Amino acid sequence: MANILVIDDEQSIRKLLTLMLKKENHDIQTACDGKQGIRMAKELSPDLVITDLIMPEKEGLETIREIKEFNPDIKIIAISGGGVVQPEMYLKMAEKIGADHSFTKPVDTDSFLSAVNQLLEC
Repeated sequence: MANILVIDDEQSIRKLLTLMLKKENHDIQTACDGKQGIRMAKELSPDLVITDLIMPEKEGLETIREIKEFNPDIKIIAISGGGVVQPEMYLKMAEKIGADHSFTKPVDTDSFLSAVNQLLEC
C-alpha cells in the first residue's frame, strides 16, 4: 500500500481517482489546488503525487516545480484536460520539469494504473 496525494480542482476527478486508487489498496489524500497540495506534500511525504495542471491558486507546473525543489525523488504523474492550448503541450512541459508520466483527461484506467504501479515499484 502506498500513500498517494491527488491534487485537482475538480471534485469529480478527485473522487474518481480516489475510488480507482483505493481499489488498488492505496491510501489517498486529496487537495483542491496546488497551494494546498504543496503544503500537504511537505507534511505527508507521499510516495506519489498526481496533479492536474490547470488549477486556480497555483497551477500544476508551478506545483510540480516546487514539490521537486523540496523532494527531488518524489514520483509525479501530471494530468490535464487542456486549457488555452491543447493538453499535450502542458503535459510535455510537465515532463520536462519533473513529472514521471502524464495523461490527458479522461485518463485511460488501465494505462494510468499501470503507470502508478510502475512508479511505486521503483
